[in-house]
Amino acid sequence: MKKLYITILLTALCGSVLSQSVQYEVQVAFPGVSITEPVDLQHTGDGSNRLFVLERAGRIWVFENDAQQAVPAVFLDIRNRVDSSFSEEGLLGLAFHPDYAQNGYFYVNYTANNPNRTLIARFQVTPGDSNLADPGSETVIITLPKPFSNHNAGALAFGPQDGYLYITAGDGGQGGDPLGSGQDLTSLLGAILRIDVDQTAGNLNYAIPPDNPFAGNVQGYREEIYAYGLRNPWRISFDPVTGWLWAGDVGQNVYEEIDVIESGKNYGWNIMEATHCYPPGSSCDTTGLTLPIWEYSHSLGISVTGGYVYRGPTLPGLTGKYIYADFGSGRIWAISYDGSAPAQNELLIDTPLNIASFGVDADNELYICAFDGKIYRLVSPNGLEGEARLPEGFELGQNYPNPFNPGTVISYQLSVVSNIKLAVFDGLGRQVQVLAEGRQAAGRHATTWDGRDGRGTEMAGGIYYYRLTVDGRAVTRKMILLR
Repeated sequence: MKKLYITILLTALCGSVLSQSVQYEVQVAFPGVSITEPVDLQHTGDGSNRLFVLERAGRIWVFENDAQQAVPAVFLDIRNRVDSSFSEEGLLGLAFHPDYAQNGYFYVNYTANNPNRTLIARFQVTPGDSNLADPGSETVIITLPKPFSNHNAGALAFGPQDGYLYITAGDGGQGGDPLGSGQDLTSLLGAILRIDVDQTAGNLNYAIPPDNPFAGNVQGYREEIYAYGLRNPWRISFDPVTGWLWAGDVGQNVYEEIDVIESGKNYGWNIMEATHCYPPGSSCDTTGLTLPIWEYSHSLGISVTGGYVYRGPTLPGLTGKYIYADFGSGRIWAISYDGSAPAQNELLIDTPLNIASFGVDADNELYICAFDGKIYRLVSPNGLEGEARLPEGFELGQNYPNPFNPGTVISYQLSVVSNIKLAVFDGLGRQVQVLAEGRQAAGRHATTWDGRDGRGTEMAGGIYYYRLTVDGRAVTRKMILLR
């Protein structure tokens, strides 16, 4: 891992970690939130502006999606049911029903013992308290075998177009897939499953979608299987624009891979590890196998953490790119892929974090779950990304004093009558105050910011940015508020 430069000031004020490249930074998104081994982050889609984070030991925490106000509370505690004794076991996945606002249903994926198994179960929120689930409402939807302690995968996601529940199942554990689960269509392991949780069939608490690739087969194949040949798909996500299902599949000894999952496809494990025959040095028949769109070797990381295609509002330079990481090395990358040309990969930042998962909020803004207990987010190093310079003859001065408390003066020069906007943003690129807006005369102007947001609330000490926009072109400067 390349050397990281961590500035004392940014760490103290904003929890910011900078890489040698200043393309992006990671910052603590919620200073008041610390959760032991967070492994998933989800939102309900009910307009409540809340986030839910899974603690591997068996709790779900809920808090407001507000950097200053977020205080976590326990939404569900099933630690007495969850077996988290091995590092890859625990409460691993969460998905809220598409009609959660009406039915209060959510689904979890967790490992249990006596006997060893993986459970996908439905719970319901407590009537009258939206921040508390009913632990007694559990209905087990499907049980998966768990031959060994590792390779449990554990992700859940509802398809945005079909409303079906997608489940990732690892190959069952140990090394090299000793049970041959990846290529065994009679097993639920080593696959991504797809079920209809709104219907039941026979003695099942779910139904098989009629367009599943093996629905109605007579060979004894499991009809729940949507795609197979996977080792340990750690995190899946749907791109809301293309509808593509992305997965990060953890490799064996040498390679990690990123896949775009399609119905009925065989992704090769354990015939192949990524694009290479397995075991290393052997030959293999690749007929009928779907290769990953990207791979990387263990010189760069040892355990891929699948992420999301970025569709958030604050980092336009990442829009449409798949953001993922490596748990071991802390590197975060972005893949550009259009489905035809070869994928292009770029390193965004090299962090010291053990990144276990990503998540998005209702605005599709991206968050990072790290095993130091913090929730992070990516930001542009100047706080606001992708801006052009002001037209010639226009200037934005450095605020004075800087650092400041309680107020600071911001001056700017207009060469002609112009439509302008001068606004203040926090360290996450969110607008907190508009200082000037509208048509202004040529000449020098000055205004004061008193460290308050648009509602008059005092902002916490830290790094802020002010941006002057003139006819669609803008420039940004940094300032420091001391409290």
